[in-house]
Amino acid sequence: MTTFKTSRELPATMDQVFAAFDPERLARWWGPAGFTNTFQVCEFKPGGRWSFIMHGPDGANYPNECVFAVIEPPRKVVIHHVVEPKFHLTIKLAPTAEGTTVFWAQAFEDSEVARRVEPIVVPANEQNLDRLTAEVLRPPA
Repeated sequence: MTTFKTSRELPATMDQVFAAFDPERLARWWGPAGFTNTFQVCEFKPGGRWSFIMHGPDGANYPNECVFAVIEPPRKVVIHHVVEPKFHLTIKLAPTAEGTTVFWAQAFEDSEVARRVEPIVVPANEQNLDRLTAEVLRPPA
């Protein structure tokens, strides 16, 4: 398997979920539990660069370089992670009777890399959706 898929229904409109991709809000929820982010560049537009450091709960720093390949408000965001491990993350939003379902598909370019990172990626993607949910439901400041 080179693609890891998950989904989550959120009790919010598609517009409310999509609004969480605003760079200030994205910095709050992006990544697994316990991680924080420092964004150097976050050009949330098609072809825009996204350069940031994820800070792990153990104090380790993880540099990331991405490109926002596709942005179709409020339905779809495709992110290309252009440094190792290389992957494409497709996030689709669909309306439901209860709110919005977020579909998350992370496709790795190298199947061996995917096999090695699977034990980390599968729970991390769920934690990322937990954090997105918390951000979307967060009361306005």
